Amino acid sequence: MEITQNQTYTQAPGYFKRLNVLDWLFALLLLGGALYALNRFGAYMDYYEKAILLAAVPTFAALGWHWKPVRWVMPLAFLLALYAVKLYAGQLPNADTRFFLKYALSSQSAILWMSTLFFLSTLFYWGGLVARSPFGGSVGSKLSWAAVVLGLTGMLVRWYESYLIGTDVGHIPISNLYEVFVLFSLITALFYLYYEQHYQTRQLGPFVLLVISAAIGFLLWYTVARGASDIQPLVPALQSWWMKIHVPANFIGYGTFALAAMVGTAYLLKSHGYLADRLPSLELLDDVMYKAISVGFAFFTIATILGALWAAEAWGGYWSWDPKETWALIVWLNYAAWLHMRLMSGLRGRAAAWWAVVGLLVTTFAFLGVNMFLSGLHSYGKL
Repeated sequence: MEITQNQTYTQAPGYFKRLNVLDWLFALLLLGGALYALNRFGAYMDYYEKAILLAAVPTFAALGWHWKPVRWVMPLAFLLALYAVKLYAGQLPNADTRFFLKYALSSQSAILWMSTLFFLSTLFYWGGLVARSPFGGSVGSKLSWAAVVLGLTGMLVRWYESYLIGTDVGHIPISNLYEVFVLFSLITALFYLYYEQHYQTRQLGPFVLLVISAAIGFLLWYTVARGASDIQPLVPALQSWWMKIHVPANFIGYGTFALAAMVGTAYLLKSHGYLADRLPSLELLDDVMYKAISVGFAFFTIATILGALWAAEAWGGYWSWDPKETWALIVWLNYAAWLHMRLMSGLRGRAAAWWAVVGLLVTTFAFLGVNMFLSGLHSYGKL
């Protein structure tokens, strides 16, 4: 038996041997895109940004090998963004005179289309659930993918637009509430779409898209009431390469925690007999909730450590009990306790679902409430 096992092990194909021609073409396409970006925009990048760009190639290649939709979503978003860059021709006023920029591919236009498509996706997902129609879920899923493509395009174009305003203004678009609400919507949608494909069910779409639509609703109000879509120079505290890695890691946590809460809501409804014949099994809902919180906790932990390192550089200390820091710790402890109870005591069922739902309220206050009601070193994010 031991000889057989060793033979099986040595004959088993390695990870790279399982890749096909399309997988390698995708990796080469990413490498070519990164080299083009370095050649075209390298003068605007510091060493950290160049390192992040190059590190993104193997990272997203591996992601595309594992999850096939990435292989068309990323190239499509980049091609649309490059077309927008071509239409700008280095002149920001072209956004008001060129048709495709004005109505589709400027950052504001693309993000408005993203918002519209997410709203429509929510309606179709719910229509499909209520009517027991696979058509509604199918359309909702396609609309979500379209929203993700346009949202990514909008963020990439906004990055370029910031440099058209001035090289001293240009920055990665994750620096204010407007930009991070777009980031939150995209991350939450992508994680949901992954679970949708992995579990072969669209019945969670109505719930997850509700929280995305709520974020989009706030984004639109914030844009109209506060002119938040205007690109502003970075305040000194944000002029750091730490922002480029701290913020995305943080919002992977926020997005997956929100997803887990909406799945927890579906769990509670089904466990009480509501929509019981239209939702996935309780075991599947429990598994999605657990995996989402596990992923979110890992990234939120990384983000918290990165934030402490950033604070040491910016303010001279790793921790200052600033309201944002304090509430970030509360969020971390909340999900650490959830996972501890899950792994040590077998936390399941309604208790786990309610905890996930309440966790979203805690996370929302840490994300938004602190900016609205408290002040501190993070006051640059105030509403």
